[in-house]
Amino acid sequence: MSIDQSRRRILRNMLAAGGVGLAGGYPEIATAQRVAPTPACHDGDAPTMRQTDAPYFKPSSPERADLIEPGSKGQLVEISGQVLSRACRPVGRALVDLWHADERGEYDNAGFRYRGHLFTDAEGGYRFRTILPALYPGRTRHYHVKVQAPSRGVLTTQLYFPDEPENRRDGLFRRELVMRMAQAGNGLSARFDFVLDMS
Repeated sequence: MSIDQSRRRILRNMLAAGGVGLAGGYPEIATAQRVAPTPACHDGDAPTMRQTDAPYFKPSSPERADLIEPGSKGQLVEISGQVLSRACRPVGRALVDLWHADERGEYDNAGFRYRGHLFTDAEGGYRFRTILPALYPGRTRHYHVKVQAPSRGVLTTQLYFPDEPENRRDGLFRRELVMRMAQAGNGLSARFDFVLDMS
């Protein structure tokens, strides 16, 4: 049996035993997807693809995991995952900075609406609560992210949604950066594991 087959069997057994491990609490994310954009980490995986931060990045975002604005009518989304090395080791205390358009497709360049950062836990885990960003001309729906391990360079990239009609028309869209999505009550759960270029 190959290493890949063995890992898949272990993950299947973990899910059957109650959904522990990387997919803990999110068995629907691990099992009910038509696309597999974020494969399980394997030793020596290529790092997560880099993308432009576009003209809307703003430094010094507030440290917060909950980006929900008072009175927002946007659909709730919880984004979670791990930051890992190419050897599949969790990267603790990695900075994860998230920003995106609001429910009208606009970015707040004067303040910090829908902007924030956090630091991963000891297992490399991160979790944000935010909303589904609206489309705006020329782009499909997406989130912007910067990820930085302590004393390392910055990974700048973007995360995309599966089955968005505009994905086909957006020249920046990359399948490798699609999040795994699932319904979660009145909102959505999204998962993406970042692989940094470090051993």
